[in-house]
Amino acid sequence: MAADILQHRAAKVPVGKDQEQNMEMARKCARRFNNIYGVEFFPEPQNFYFSDKAVKIPGLDGSGKMGKSEGNCIYLRDDDKTIRKKVMKAVTDNGPQAPNSPRPEVIENLFTFLRIVSAPDVYDHFDAQWNDCTLRYGDLKKQIAEDLCAVIAPIREKIEAYSADVEMLDRVARRGAEVARQSARETLNEVRKIIGFRI
Repeated sequence: MAADILQHRAAKVPVGKDQEQNMEMARKCARRFNNIYGVEFFPEPQNFYFSDKAVKIPGLDGSGKMGKSEGNCIYLRDDDKTIRKKVMKAVTDNGPQAPNSPRPEVIENLFTFLRIVSAPDVYDHFDAQWNDCTLRYGDLKKQIAEDLCAVIAPIREKIEAYSADVEMLDRVARRGAEVARQSARETLNEVRKIIGFRI
């Protein structure tokens, strides 16, 4: 990952919370090269988020991270029926046992979904229900499922539209590969000069 970032001398990289350690490694490599050769060639790449902080999407099985290999995820191409079915199977517990008690991880995961896809007043509504021990998980899951469907539907439509245009995808992939090769070639040539290798 560090090589992929540094070969293009990237300044900002869109990453999730789980990639923060890899980003620190990329910065370390950039600093080390610059220090060894007394140059300011590689910028130290910074994490770029589309919101004010990094987000880690929880798994539907109550684990800390959603992932394809864990089989606990929602795909952006899933239809509404599939999304609803997956969310309704999400892991829960026996419910709040005392007012204003801390939420176990499996329940906090559901509230993380709510925080990401639902309106703030919806989050506040279910948070209040948790705190006064009136929360019904079925209602919470139904709300999450509907809000997920609303967020994912336009994304799914764009994915399907782009996927249907194979010629355009091939054209974009070829052009992207050309640009990436040229960028990497220029970086490698400059690195060789800095190190003192003959080109």
